[in-house]
Amino acid sequence: MDNKHTVAVGLSGGVDSSLAAALLAEQGYTVIGLTMKIWKGAYRVQEGLKHACFGPGEEEDIVACEKLCASLGIEYRVIDLSDDYEKHVVEYFRREYLEGRTPNPCIVCNRELKFGFLVDRARAAGLAFDCFATGHYARKETRGGVTYVRTAVDASKDQTYFLYGLESPRLEKILFPLGEMTKEKVRSLAREHGLEVAEKPESQDFVAGGDYAPLFESEPPEPGDIVDTAGKALGRHRGLPFYTVGQRRGIGVSSGPEPLYVLALDAERNRVVVGPNTGLFSRGLACANFRFQDPTMAGGTLRGLAKIRQNHKPVPCSVTCRAGSGGGVAAEFDIAQRAVAPGQSFVLYSEDGLVLGGGTIDAAVPAE
Repeated sequence: MDNKHTVAVGLSGGVDSSLAAALLAEQGYTVIGLTMKIWKGAYRVQEGLKHACFGPGEEEDIVACEKLCASLGIEYRVIDLSDDYEKHVVEYFRREYLEGRTPNPCIVCNRELKFGFLVDRARAAGLAFDCFATGHYARKETRGGVTYVRTAVDASKDQTYFLYGLESPRLEKILFPLGEMTKEKVRSLAREHGLEVAEKPESQDFVAGGDYAPLFESEPPEPGDIVDTAGKALGRHRGLPFYTVGQRRGIGVSSGPEPLYVLALDAERNRVVVGPNTGLFSRGLACANFRFQDPTMAGGTLRGLAKIRQNHKPVPCSVTCRAGSGGGVAAEFDIAQRAVAPGQSFVLYSEDGLVLGGGTIDAAVPAE
């Protein structure tokens, strides 16, 4: 097989990856479908709620992928990464929450599994291909010898926040066939190509049902105090993993007429700190493991657009590289931002949509 024209496509059973495979086959590539198997039934998630990345609906998704590949006349393989997923994603997810941080499993899954182990294990299994493609809404662009992820045309579906961990050499061998399309166009083309999944709902949750509790059943988190900013106990929490910075609903305590929000998770004292909405605003953040896509950018201060979670509109900021911090940066927002959560990622963009770098948020700098 001449692998110069062969591309492996990561298939999830959804409309985006399915159309990506169909378009590449139509364009004359030899296409191989790959699905990573990550679910092994170890957790009691809600069986009826299957549209999630991690849950019992995986079997149904694999059947959809098999049908797609049969209809396209392409080779299909399922690569078992369930142990890797448990180690690199689930254990990370549990550890971060127990340490009072808000994890982002999608970022880790993309960096370590989808664009890492899946590709490596497929090649180790004897599959030969030149490039790897996915149905992500993202583009890429090479400038000055460095390949960057670039925002998708459809800003409402852009997924570049999850992809900042893809280094330039790895990006050179990655294709994003849907980066120039809107979601509406994708569904329209899927219908035109007769894809059974053209109207399939999107997978919105990390865990089926959106309930993280089953992931902690083997080692339940300890309950503790809910306190105000002065340390006064207002009630009890059922475990740090069930609370997130910025949360208002489901806290179960009140203090006067003003609504209370989760301001911080104090793992050292096993406390949930709550307060008014004004306490959620930060003028900046610190990020120790920040990585620039172009290493020559590290040093001094530069301007860019900051994104602190997936559904956050990028905002202007100044980023300063801290001397002797091992690649760490400090970011200062032009306008204070709400609910900067340690554990989430800080991703820096150029004005024209290039992902300049990113890293995990270590601390928020409260607004004065």
